[in-house]
Amino acid sequence: MHLNAPHYSSFNHDGLKLAYFEAGDPNGEPVLLIHGFASSSAYNWVHPGWLPTLSQAGRRIIAIDNRGHGRSDNPHDPAAYHPSLMAGDAAALLNHLEIDRADVMGYSMGARISAFLTVEHPERVRSLVWGGLGIGLVEGVGDWDPIADALLAPSLDDVTHERGRMFRGFADKTGSDRVALAACIASNRVLVTEAEIARILQPVLVCVGTKDDIAGNPHTLADLLPDGRAVDIPGRDHMLAVGDKVYKKAVIDFYEDIAGC
Repeated sequence: MHLNAPHYSSFNHDGLKLAYFEAGDPNGEPVLLIHGFASSSAYNWVHPGWLPTLSQAGRRIIAIDNRGHGRSDNPHDPAAYHPSLMAGDAAALLNHLEIDRADVMGYSMGARISAFLTVEHPERVRSLVWGGLGIGLVEGVGDWDPIADALLAPSLDDVTHERGRMFRGFADKTGSDRVALAACIASNRVLVTEAEIARILQPVLVCVGTKDDIAGNPHTLADLLPDGRAVDIPGRDHMLAVGDKVYKKAVIDFYEDIAGC
């Protein structure tokens, strides 16, 4: 089931206008959704059908367009994209909506941002779902400089790097500001240390496709967490795992399991 994106609102933080939407049950437990690199709240959550999944579970859904993405402002300075700053945007959105604490689900870069949110603002996070990012959160996810080059190339025809072509094609599809995305990728790849992972006491679900060659092993990351668990999404790569039914069921089961904790 796919829905059109709901009405967007905006708020100002750190000199930027940031877009977000709300959906689901306004009186339900809040879940904050943080999308991945070169994506948006619409492409990461609306189009893959997460809104009906979470709405049927009685959730209040809040989804942000990260700086440099979607309908939010697009700074071109790489210094604007440190994950601590982007985590600060998420915390500011919770402040704006007067939400003390939320379950947080991030995909890929959104998982990294949510990790920084939890380390730096632990009181705001009730639980975490990390999709599309396993041990790469700690060990890195490879060389992304060719992706920045692909984003700045005159056209997709000029790009030969396989992963670069994938992200350039996605950026073109979403109508993204490619200069902003190149700036983002230049400074967002900050790793989370094992010591910081050990300080995340909230329950965490790590979900990665078995054909994902970017994320790294989810079980290795879950084993580092005080309360971590991992789910393999069978036969899915980095792009296709986001809307998979196994992923959705795992998230709903996870929320049911931690209810009342």
